[in-house]
Amino acid sequence: MNWFTNLLTSTLGRKLLMALTGLFLILFLVVHLIGNLQLLKHDDGHAFNVYAQFMTSNPLIKIVSYVNYTIILVHIAWAILLTSHNRKARGSEGYAVSKNSSAWTSRNMGILGSIIFIFLVIHLKGFWYEMHWGGIQTVDYEGKTVKNLYLVVAAAYAQFWYAALYVVSMLILGFHLWHGFASAFQTLGLNHPKYNPIIRFVGRAFAIVVPVLFALIPIWMYLNQDIYNK
Repeated sequence: MNWFTNLLTSTLGRKLLMALTGLFLILFLVVHLIGNLQLLKHDDGHAFNVYAQFMTSNPLIKIVSYVNYTIILVHIAWAILLTSHNRKARGSEGYAVSKNSSAWTSRNMGILGSIIFIFLVIHLKGFWYEMHWGGIQTVDYEGKTVKNLYLVVAAAYAQFWYAALYVVSMLILGFHLWHGFASAFQTLGLNHPKYNPIIRFVGRAFAIVVPVLFALIPIWMYLNQDIYNK
């Protein structure tokens, strides 16, 4: 197992782990977005509550969720290690060079990731924690009682500060994805002159479309409180 330990402690190994965990989290964002878009249906939260119930009760989904939480922590920990290692390696002179030779998003991935992490803590406290341990009202659908998480979300997005925080955080997520998407493929060696333009296009489209769709949800719900907070 020495080769495995050496790989994980090397710069290349850390970058590989960052790339793999990053791609997994990108897939998670797609699934999470599909679920959150259910909030836009004018059905008093029926579709979203059924989705939330399924995601928190299905044994397979629960296992994947725990894996996802672990990957988030690993992604953050390795990001901190890489940022620290890069700063020590380049020093003040090296930073001056890299400042002119790399994109702003590339140089500030650590800062962007840290802000996203702070948002995640607030977000999980407001929704995930409440879902599992909060005193949430229940609703019956065809004889099945489920937690009405829709009311919690609607109440949160009715607050300007929270809706604004969410939108700003999605903007930062977009910057993070702008560099991270293509960088993950490059780190894994999945780059070729013929396909790199396609990867860059898909990555940049993803970095724009996904955060925008996430941000539109709290904006729409905040502007239409008469519908969502009846």
